[in-house]
Amino acid sequence: MARLSEHGIRLSSMSPSFLNSNSTSHTWPFSAVAELIDNASDPGVTARQIWIDVVEEQQQLCLAFTDNGSGMTPSKLHKMLSFGFTEKGSGKGSHQAIGVYGNGFKSGSMRLGRDALIFTKNGGCLTVGMLSQSYLQAIKAQAVIVPIMLVVTEDSEASLNAILTHSLIHTQQELLQHFDSILSKKGTKILIWNIRRNKDGKPELDFETDEFDIRMPEIHSEETKTRGRKKSFPGPQRTDHTIPEMDYSLRAYLSILYLKPRTQIILRQKKVQTKLVAKSLSQIENDVYKPQFNVSFCRTRICLSIHFYQ
Repeated sequence: MARLSEHGIRLSSMSPSFLNSNSTSHTWPFSAVAELIDNASDPGVTARQIWIDVVEEQQQLCLAFTDNGSGMTPSKLHKMLSFGFTEKGSGKGSHQAIGVYGNGFKSGSMRLGRDALIFTKNGGCLTVGMLSQSYLQAIKAQAVIVPIMLVVTEDSEASLNAILTHSLIHTQQELLQHFDSILSKKGTKILIWNIRRNKDGKPELDFETDEFDIRMPEIHSEETKTRGRKKSFPGPQRTDHTIPEMDYSLRAYLSILYLKPRTQIILRQKKVQTKLVAKSLSQIENDVYKPQFNVSFCRTRICLSIHFYQ
């Protein structure tokens, strides 16, 4: 039976297929990684550090993002897993929010993989939520359903069963172990699995070439074609020096992601060294983004038009 609003009008639903179609706003997986880092550094979270790791869970390679920010209450986690809800628009002080549309986590996580678990600690409160295309497909859901549970309460039984049945975590003990991996008293861990694959069936991301990096095995990008570069090339054999390393190396990309980083990034157990990118460019273009609504702010990630010396 359809749910009705407080006015007695039927509520609309969101098709599960929207999770995938929404993720296509990221044509490049590194921009999806940036969305998750933005969330950790924005006001209300303000993590001092974020760790990006490749881990194995139930014989599957997963991406793990762990921060030492403020964590989330069950209510905030529910809003994060819903669409359009955000509390970042105040812009108080010098720390301006990057994300204000309430969509960054959903588009970013679902661009990297089909399924994600979020473990968050907010003081003594432990909460886990799941955003999973595989789960929705398995239960033949007609709308997006997001299991969220407060560890461990009686009214969380349905969510707990869904998470233990349809995720890589199969026991409550394993759930608690993931909370233990958040070393600070507050913080959040995101575990993403069923990593996206290319049409040839190979993983989109290369975890093997460099143990301290995540790389693009090939570049298939409209942007690179418009710059007059080759359509694709294998990572280990790159010889074209006109192609910036940041196009295929996540470490290189993260090193110039922010002009003034607020969060230290540790990629695969090695700190990312921030570069003064302006010193290595011949021309710089600053793109200031100002949405036309009540809150006006400048995006802290600056878009750079890069022209390398030949």
